[in-house]
Amino acid sequence: MEKKNVLIVGGGLQGIQAALEKAEAGAEVTLVEKFPSLGAERIPRDRIVKPEKAFVNPALDRVRNHDKVKILPYSDLKKIKKDDGKVQAHILKHSLRVDNSKCNDCKACIRVCPVNMFDDFNEGFGFRTAVDYFNPGTGEYNIFKEDQPVCQRACPAHLNIRTYVAQIADGKPLESLATIRDRLPLPGSIGRVCPHPCETACNRQYLDEPISICFLKRFAADAEIKEGIEPVYDTPEKKYSEKIAIIGAGPAGLTCAHDLAREGYENITIYEALPVPGGYLWVGIPEYRLPKELLKREVDLIANMGIDIKYNTRVGKDVSFDDLRKNNDAVFIGAGCHKGLKLRVPGEDEYEGKGIVDCVTFLREQALGEAPEAKGKLIVIGGGNAAIDSARVGWRMGFDEVYILYRRTRKEMPANPWEIDAAEHEGVILQYLAAPVEILGKDGKVTGMKCIKMELGEPDASGRRRPVPIEGSEYVIDAETIVPAISQATNLDFLGQDNRFDITRWNTFEIDEDTGATNVPGVFAGGDVVSGPNIAIRAIAAGKRAALGIHDYLRSK
Repeated sequence: MEKKNVLIVGGGLQGIQAALEKAEAGAEVTLVEKFPSLGAERIPRDRIVKPEKAFVNPALDRVRNHDKVKILPYSDLKKIKKDDGKVQAHILKHSLRVDNSKCNDCKACIRVCPVNMFDDFNEGFGFRTAVDYFNPGTGEYNIFKEDQPVCQRACPAHLNIRTYVAQIADGKPLESLATIRDRLPLPGSIGRVCPHPCETACNRQYLDEPISICFLKRFAADAEIKEGIEPVYDTPEKKYSEKIAIIGAGPAGLTCAHDLAREGYENITIYEALPVPGGYLWVGIPEYRLPKELLKREVDLIANMGIDIKYNTRVGKDVSFDDLRKNNDAVFIGAGCHKGLKLRVPGEDEYEGKGIVDCVTFLREQALGEAPEAKGKLIVIGGGNAAIDSARVGWRMGFDEVYILYRRTRKEMPANPWEIDAAEHEGVILQYLAAPVEILGKDGKVTGMKCIKMELGEPDASGRRRPVPIEGSEYVIDAETIVPAISQATNLDFLGQDNRFDITRWNTFEIDEDTGATNVPGVFAGGDVVSGPNIAIRAIAAGKRAALGIHDYLRSK
């Protein structure tokens, strides 16, 4: 009979008992516990156990000393995969930070530890020191602290924020930039456009306000430009000959190419449909937020690593996807979401291109110098950052009046609050609790839009209160240009109708969350084509994940 290997997750009373029972039955047992010691000992609220109240589970010594039980404390179960009837588990084991054999039980570490974190004992409603507790019954101390600061954990690319901020504080911006570039090849660009989830998580806010993590990244990148330094992104001497194709020169594709070149791959080609680099960073982020010259400089640093970027090359038209697969050892798809969604109201299709244009096209044409003449009134429909960008771009183009129409209130707007403030400061007029009903036109041109007033009802799936039309409240707004900015979607037509990819109902790729691999061998995906429209730093994180996945895939062949 084949020997059984049993994995038990959780080192509490039940886990310990189950481990003993399976081991006594002859199985090889692995016991995984997320805390530094087995959970059955975690009892004191103040983390210091008095000798007369020491807690010892008699089964602990039996488990620890059993030759068929392997204990993995302070470990996380990251992934489980079933293959051919067998289960494989990927476990991340953290380092224990106290050598109990050298501890003299002074307890000073518990009292004076300067590192505070959310207390897992009370579900994070309070704080505790990083020293977990001491149990005189077993003579064990533990230090249980986060592997990453909360800001670093909140950053999708997991930048070493604590280090690079400290380096700036020490007057070393160039050293700080080197730390940033270890994880982020586009620091100046991201330092201007990122909505900084790291700052939302920053613990400093509980004292006064969050650290300006994002702008400090920009400061470090700008310090290099100010000093006239032109860096070179290094690549190793050892090279790999495999050919890799990347679809899309946006943040995901550029980061994937950068990380693969840094691993030593020398045959990397990026296929970009646009005539410019950066994907949505170039054609979706306005010049006033992200200067094109700066973005081009950072893309050139990546291209100079030996990466070939073919512009004006649309996969599915200028080169087939099947040919890319045949002629390359691996393919990464980072095509982004460059398709604006429609309002689906009467008159929209009739006047498309005749005064009504989706926000993706509107921003792209303006960025490429192809925007139509700005005259009359511009109405932007939506409440996200794309709507704010469209309105502020329209104001700069010279429209007489610029309006944003949003069906909820400002409180529910998903756009960054500081962007909304800036739009209002510039003169953009925001109309809340209103929604389009019909696009109006005359003589082949848009003349306005019929709207209806809304009121907020019960919360919907997003957690925001659902807008409900008020019967009989219709009214008309005159306008020469209407820009729906309600969201973006992917365009996967380049795959062909007979592709074998697992595609979600949102027309995005299903991938392995650890590697970025699709269900088709050798093809990886990341960024908006997986997540839907999202922020650039998450696309960068996806590119990094896929680069590691591609490297592991190619080296294991």
